[in-house]
Amino acid sequence: MDSTGSVAPNRRTLLKAAGIGAASVAAIPLLSSCTEEPARLASSTPASLLPAPPGQVEPLLDRAKVTNALGKLEDLVREAMESTGLPGMAVAVVYQDEVVYSKGFGVREVGKPGEITPDTVFQVASVSKPLASTVVAGLVGRQVINWTDAVVDHNKNFALKDDYVTRNASFADLLSHRSGLKTGSGDLLEDLGYDRAYILGHLSQEPLDAFRSSYNYSNFGFTEAGQAAADAVNMTWEDLADEVLFRKLGMSASSYRHADYARAANRAILHVPLGNKEWAPKYRRNADSEAPAGGASSSVRDLAQWLRLQLGSGSYEGQPVIDPAALQTTHVPHSVSGPASAPAARSRFYGLGWNVSYDDQARVQLGHSGAFNLGAATAVSMLPGEQLAIAALTNGRPQGIPEAIAAGFLDAAQHGSPTVSWLAFTAGVFKQIDEADKPEVDYTKVPSNPSPARANSAYTGTYDNSYYGRLEVFDEGSKLAMRMGPAASPTDFPLTHFDGDTFSFESVGENANGLAGAIFAGASGGPAPSVTLDFYDRTGLGTFTRAS
Repeated sequence: MDSTGSVAPNRRTLLKAAGIGAASVAAIPLLSSCTEEPARLASSTPASLLPAPPGQVEPLLDRAKVTNALGKLEDLVREAMESTGLPGMAVAVVYQDEVVYSKGFGVREVGKPGEITPDTVFQVASVSKPLASTVVAGLVGRQVINWTDAVVDHNKNFALKDDYVTRNASFADLLSHRSGLKTGSGDLLEDLGYDRAYILGHLSQEPLDAFRSSYNYSNFGFTEAGQAAADAVNMTWEDLADEVLFRKLGMSASSYRHADYARAANRAILHVPLGNKEWAPKYRRNADSEAPAGGASSSVRDLAQWLRLQLGSGSYEGQPVIDPAALQTTHVPHSVSGPASAPAARSRFYGLGWNVSYDDQARVQLGHSGAFNLGAATAVSMLPGEQLAIAALTNGRPQGIPEAIAAGFLDAAQHGSPTVSWLAFTAGVFKQIDEADKPEVDYTKVPSNPSPARANSAYTGTYDNSYYGRLEVFDEGSKLAMRMGPAASPTDFPLTHFDGDTFSFESVGENANGLAGAIFAGASGGPAPSVTLDFYDRTGLGTFTRAS
């Protein structure tokens, strides 16, 4: 046992640390079984051979190659903006601990003169996740918590549907999306306006996939990990991020509070596309309830400092800020997020708040995208072995633009110029995502001869649901409407007759995808005993039962 109280590493552990897997370890004779003297062994090794496999890929880039890529970066940005009409973007590049590029393009809001600058504050959406894992790594480095700690030990209110998972789910499990929570768990509660405490308190009703052997991207599973870390030091998440990260790096434009973003004079407004390269600022997005997972706001000037910290193994301006071992743990695979589709294909992984992959030269690549369907798209990407990173922030609905800029720049650094039509590729990926999210029933296509509805009185009344709360169906003039969400700020949904006991309504929020259905259970001669809202029934929780 060493001086830190840890068991001293044996030969097998050392070989693994050198990058040799378990199968290779079994094939290597133990050094103690060799009878030759070390000098004789060394002399028998040909001079052309390395004494051991390299522990990591040597840098392949240099200043000239990066400078060449920087010379092409602005064209990539302008071409993307011209082809899409995107209102604004900001980009920063870090190389060898130096911010070598930082610039804004376009406007903060269409129709207004304010220009994007490196100091413009954007909502960064899920780029909040690697920021958050950096904060949690700060506590791990201080030995306040451990990655393998059960989250429930720090937040006694934490509960999931399976008691074993509740008792054993760790920070690493939640931050790598392997808790079993399904993708989107809790997101629809957020869209209705419920706060963090309510949503985290109702995750116990969400069905689970296999614990630690499934990957499902979960905003509120991730949020729970951040909240429990803050609970461990009796702080709010927002204050913890300020104390551990933002203040230490001088990130004065960064915050996990929506109010801070909203009061920033130099802020980028969310936009959605209208078609024909036209965009409009139609929505606002308050992500406070999922702050660790999606509620941060920042500028590229600030994010460049954070990227310096990442590339500097937790040090900034020569001073240690985050323990290097704790930070490195966030950079390694913890979950298989994309299994290889063919024998020679590469799998994709998720670390703790980072997507982890390997490029054509076997170099580790770290990155993360952020996406608000209501009007923001962001991306960060790093090649740690090259000490190179890029951040791209936009004020438009996701279409693959920041991802294309990051990929195109790294491609140009490696090959002299991009080898792939990156925007066409990433735009296609996002189009597939949009297509997959369309509702199963097209409520815009009303039957030519719909069955008549019953009298409004058959549907009006109060319905209960332990997950979504109370639903009220009421007369609004001659038509029906329903009301649901937090009592202090509910949302009203006008109902339009579709067919028989089925009505349609417009879905709302970040996850809205058009018209949805309110399907009332039939009851001859009496009031409907229940209603199922198919949009809210994605995990079987969308049926509301009439209150007695």
